[in-house]
Amino acid sequence: MGIIMWLIVGGVIGWLASLIMRTDGQQGIFLNIIVGIVGSFIGSLIFSGGSINNAPLTLGTFLVSLIGAVVLLAIVNLVRRGSVR
Repeated sequence: MGIIMWLIVGGVIGWLASLIMRTDGQQGIFLNIIVGIVGSFIGSLIFSGGSINNAPLTLGTFLVSLIGAVVLLAIVNLVRRGSVR
């Protein structure tokens, strides 16, 4: 059941991050899921001082994951286009 929740929450987080960064038209559901999961990992690294823990899904962990996904998309945009947006 855990992997299904990762996919669903990762997809939602990736989709929201792509809306914030205006890259939604370039991404499909698969890429949204990848961005959401990797963004959650990045957000966890940034906000927990480098430690990864298995925290339950709360508003705080959702926001940390969303911020991590936005940071990931900003880095990708910076590398691809030379600008964050």
